[in-house]
Amino acid sequence: MADILTPVLGESVAEATIAKWTKKPGDAVKKDEILVELETDKVSLEVAAPADGTLTEILAGEGDTVVPGTVLGRIGGAGEVAAAAPAAKVDTPAAAPAPAAAPAASGALLDVKTPVMGESVAEGAISRWAKKAGEAVKKDEILVEIETDKVAVEVASPADGTLAEIVAADGATVTPGQVIARISTDGSVVAAAPAPAPAAAPAPAQKASDHLSPAVNRIVSETGLNTAGIAGSGKDGRITKGDALAALSNPAPTAIAPVTTPAAQIAPREVGPREERVKMTRLRQTIARRLKESQSTAAQLTTFNEVDMTTVMSLRNTYKDAFEKRHGVKLGFMSFFAKAVVAALKDIPAVNAEIDGTDIIYKNHYDLGIAVGTEKGLVVPVLRDVDTLSLAGIEKGIAGLGKQARDGTLSLDQLQGGTFTITNGGIYGSLMSTPILNMPQVGILGMHNIVQRPMVVNGQIVARPMMYLALSYDHRIVDGKEAVTFLVRIKEGLEDPQRFILDV
Repeated sequence: MADILTPVLGESVAEATIAKWTKKPGDAVKKDEILVELETDKVSLEVAAPADGTLTEILAGEGDTVVPGTVLGRIGGAGEVAAAAPAAKVDTPAAAPAPAAAPAASGALLDVKTPVMGESVAEGAISRWAKKAGEAVKKDEILVEIETDKVAVEVASPADGTLAEIVAADGATVTPGQVIARISTDGSVVAAAPAPAPAAAPAPAQKASDHLSPAVNRIVSETGLNTAGIAGSGKDGRITKGDALAALSNPAPTAIAPVTTPAAQIAPREVGPREERVKMTRLRQTIARRLKESQSTAAQLTTFNEVDMTTVMSLRNTYKDAFEKRHGVKLGFMSFFAKAVVAALKDIPAVNAEIDGTDIIYKNHYDLGIAVGTEKGLVVPVLRDVDTLSLAGIEKGIAGLGKQARDGTLSLDQLQGGTFTITNGGIYGSLMSTPILNMPQVGILGMHNIVQRPMVVNGQIVARPMMYLALSYDHRIVDGKEAVTFLVRIKEGLEDPQRFILDV
């Protein structure tokens, strides 16, 4: 008999809520297979099976609050079922997205399941099926794209055969481990009809909850969300993190601050003949939510400076051909800016920090987020340990991340953990902007268009290629003097790149 224990939840995290069990008592489990999802005020955690066997007992049901070390359930030998573990222990809500009644794969039918989509990603939406029911498929051929609030995940066919059934149609919300389709591996099963359009999920019975999970409490405290009118989809009608985020993304009158406007004015307006209503993608909803949270949380302020790009442009023009021939990548401006930013972060460590409650966490590593515009929206992949990279290493890293962002193949790890962000609006012609912080970071540098402007140099008016720089920073931790000094350090580094070599 093996106990399933609540893991250590992270620094300053004392408790968690059971969000969802993926197995029922009596189900066979494999070692490292995901059994249960825990929700904290910071992230969602997945707990895996410690051994092969049978899930004999569930001791903490969905909605229960647990602490590290709590026994969540037990695993026995294959086929073993504990008499004291009635199946009714798991009170699965009727609105759970996973189809509990779906038949298991048998004979020539093979289930296609939603993969684990990464840390803190509890659900996704079917974006687009590449195949139709009844079509032949090859092993590893892409069947469907699932869109989460961070990245798009492609699901491939597990075997050669025929796509016999599409269980989750376009637009449906799915969770890790959920069956989304079935493959017939011998051609004996053919779909009788294409997958039906996704039906609106029935609203679960609204039941007031006198206990909110840590994750929901955090959302409420940070956004002022009113939970009174939110119909919870968790156990006993409890509000889950997903319910709260959905309310923020598409607020109902009862989920926002009281309004005095007539109900007719807050209902969606009718679309005219020359207009089109399109539902926001999950990525766009997340971008909007995070930007608003950033503005609501941080004391944001922007300071400006300008840099003479003459020296950097001259270096680039002189060595760009030799650089590309030697390193196999073009020499751009971003590598110079990245080097200048790292030097400035080392000089002004407050800009390379974050606020955690009443503490400041100073980062002794330099992982730069590089904002990339894609067809689906803005993403910020992270280039790790930039202080250890050469100019060629930085250019290769940025080029690789940019290609992955445009192809939609970035992993969650590549989008997390940045300590500072650089965004370049200049490639679109922007002359000046006030970028918004990428929380929990406390600084973001905005690059802009290079424009020939008249400048006074040694008493003479000459034309120089000038760029405006903008630093948005969190005034709660970064003082004005530090912000201005930070920009001056970047300016000095770009106008005199020999500083990189001499480390001065």
